[in-house]
Amino acid sequence: MAEEKKGMIKEFMDFLMKYQVIGLAVAFIIGAAATKMVTACVSDIIMPVIAVLVPGGDWRASVLQLGPVKLAVGDFVGAIIDFVIIALVVFLIVKFMMKEDTSKKV
Repeated sequence: MAEEKKGMIKEFMDFLMKYQVIGLAVAFIIGAAATKMVTACVSDIIMPVIAVLVPGGDWRASVLQLGPVKLAVGDFVGAIIDFVIIALVVFLIVKFMMKEDTSKKV
């Protein structure tokens, strides 16, 4: 039983090393923190400027009434803007990290 336990622990450690699970977990945590930061930037800095341009000001509460159905258009637009900003930031980070060194080209 003790050998089986040691074998299972070694197998688990090999799994963590082979698939770099620790790095993935760290990236996930940093991504979650970055998402909070971008969401705060959008809601606290960008959207107040947009709210001045929108009649009534409270654009996130905007709904589109189609008969008995109410669509929360404002909240959806906010989510799209959040996504676009996050995607742009990820793109810029990847582009910076993957930049090729042109001096080594043949």
